[in-house]
Amino acid sequence: MVTPDNAMLIAGPLDEAPGLSHGFFTRQGGVSEGIYESLNCGVGSKDDPGKANHNRALVAEVLGVAPDKLITPYQIHSATAVVAEAPWKDEPPQADAIVTATPGLAVGILTADCAPVLFADPEAKVVAAAHAGWRGAVSGIVESTVEAMRSLGAKPENIVAAIGPAISLSVYEVGQDFKDQVLKDDPDAAPYFETDESTGEPHFDLSGYVAERCARAGLENITEIGLCTYCDEARFFSYRRSQHWGEDDYGRQIAAIVLT
Repeated sequence: MVTPDNAMLIAGPLDEAPGLSHGFFTRQGGVSEGIYESLNCGVGSKDDPGKANHNRALVAEVLGVAPDKLITPYQIHSATAVVAEAPWKDEPPQADAIVTATPGLAVGILTADCAPVLFADPEAKVVAAAHAGWRGAVSGIVESTVEAMRSLGAKPENIVAAIGPAISLSVYEVGQDFKDQVLKDDPDAAPYFETDESTGEPHFDLSGYVAERCARAGLENITEIGLCTYCDEARFFSYRRSQHWGEDDYGRQIAAIVLT
């Protein structure tokens, strides 16, 4: 249910929903260079700000909006979701999800291993973008996003959710302390851990867990794109890969959705 492209991935259920446009953008198709090659949309990275903003303008063009109509939050690995009716007047709010019912306002989030999640209720005409790292997922970013969508008239049973590329179970080694912390906060997360037989270390299925949190929030139409950011250097930025390679920074890909 996913249509791949050099610069963008489309989730089938969202593509089939009327009145909206979306994309999980890859690292390809932009103007940045070096470790940021090429569609780095992270204005908070050490990349040339002009190039990062140029890349965001390219994304906005694909989505059919003006550059200032593509907004992202200042992400803090939280469970905070905000409602937006217009572009930010000042600095973006500290949050990890944006919800909107405003046509022509594209809401997006940045990732580099964490799970990007795009939501839409086509009947209520409400969309959202959420950044679900393990901290945000455990603390309830999915549920906060759905609740904010409900405040604008959305119904969980009508919401379509698509989980984009993220670090995969096979390479997401997390350590016992991580596992203990997650299970302390959410014992029901146990099925999303597996032990690597060769190292004895636990691994975590982030995308699977985010899908589970979507189901807990009452969603029935949930899609996982299932591509690994760490494993596919050609298409995706990866924080963990940058750490393993000793790089001093990393690019960020963007996922965004807009009511047309």
